[in-house]
Amino acid sequence: MTSWAEFAQQAPELAAFGQARFQTGVAYLGTVRADGGPRVHPVTPIIGEQLFLFMEPTSPKGKDLQRDGRYTLHCAVEDSGGGGGEFYVRGRATLTDDPAIREQAVRASPYVPQAHYILFVLTVEFAFMNQYVEGGTNSRRWPSGG
Repeated sequence: MTSWAEFAQQAPELAAFGQARFQTGVAYLGTVRADGGPRVHPVTPIIGEQLFLFMEPTSPKGKDLQRDGRYTLHCAVEDSGGGGGEFYVRGRATLTDDPAIREQAVRASPYVPQAHYILFVLTVEFAFMNQYVEGGTNSRRWPSGG
């Protein structure tokens, strides 16, 4: 499993595109419910050395991730034409209470996380981008065979 920093070293252009897309606003987190069904939640991803998510301790998405760490995270798109492009990653989320990791996440966060928020570190196992350009699309994936 790969940290965001390792992903960025291996696929710098793709990671830079993804970071820019995630910083435009809300992204959508997909998790697996207890009954096996999908659940989607708006979140604010935080990118530092790792990919982080803070959330309320009572959040259904947090309960989903604690039970089954598989996730997918998709940026918001600007319009129905896909303006700005699409980016998503998938991997595994792990709850952490490590103070050093929390401090990294707080420093990287675009907002001030509440002290009671729980923190997840997300690995990057697959990443995909799609830009809509005149005459077609510009798509990339990592790893390339993924």
